[in-house]
Amino acid sequence: MNDAVKHSDVEVNGVRLHLAEQGEGPLVLLLHGFPESWYSWRHQFAPLAAAGYRVVAPDQRGYARSEQPESVDAYSLLHLVGDVTALIGALGAEQAVVVGHDWGAPVAWATAALRPDLVRGVAGLSVPPLPSGPSPLAQSRERFGEGFYQNYFQEPGRADAELAADPKSSFRRVLGGTHPDGEPKPWVVPDGMKLLDTVPEPERLPDWLTEEDIEAFAADYARHGARAFTGGLNWYRNIDRNHELMAAFAGRRIEAPALYVTGEQDLVNAMVTPEVVAYLLRQLTPRLHAHVRLPGTGHWTQQERPAEVNAALLDFLASLD
Repeated sequence: MNDAVKHSDVEVNGVRLHLAEQGEGPLVLLLHGFPESWYSWRHQFAPLAAAGYRVVAPDQRGYARSEQPESVDAYSLLHLVGDVTALIGALGAEQAVVVGHDWGAPVAWATAALRPDLVRGVAGLSVPPLPSGPSPLAQSRERFGEGFYQNYFQEPGRADAELAADPKSSFRRVLGGTHPDGEPKPWVVPDGMKLLDTVPEPERLPDWLTEEDIEAFAADYARHGARAFTGGLNWYRNIDRNHELMAAFAGRRIEAPALYVTGEQDLVNAMVTPEVVAYLLRQLTPRLHAHVRLPGTGHWTQQERPAEVNAALLDFLASLD
């Protein structure tokens, strides 16, 4: 077994992706969310590799050490699924277990739905599989107002500049400034305020996050300069376009064995209630292995509760073997 995380680059679909990798055996792909990177999975590499798996976590297109295509249109869900399918082949594998957190979860779910030949198991953290429906941005605007963060992100350059002005502060605020406390609430920017005004810099980081972690995230993002966060924000700028592009696959079920893990205080619960999540899992994942809800846990699932997440993943992987 490889006993350290190795780093390399690979080109897929004309985009250079950075990879972090450890272990040998069946392939497990770990897909991060926003605003994160391969480093979000730092607690998963060694346990999964020790159990006999080849663990690979890419910086997805537009993020951290990976290449950042210029066009907003280059970040549709079909592009992202294409990256995963090409990556499986580039790694010399016929199939993979695909695990995604936050934005990585829709990519994982969609890959499993569209390419069941390549996915022998799929796990989503934080974000459940979602059905097609009316314009997602119009729905969120109606429910939460124009300041809802996904709508706020639509204006090119605005959130980009705010987040890139001081990446270390941005990561402290976004990752460390949203402690689970009571009922989860949607992230809304009141009129006249800026994005980071809503998440003051914490006096101290939560126990699961260190200054070294903040340094690691910020260093990887810094190589893109003023566009440090633009690639990830462009994923949000394709939300309605994804709805149009995926219309042909509306209602398609995920036939691969599946796992869903979420925190009880995750802000996603304010957008999709636990009752709706349970219904969606019944309808869309007929081979659901487990639905795990972690108390006292917010949005950064695998970073906040690595032991519990690793146990759930290893149990799921063992069921596939």
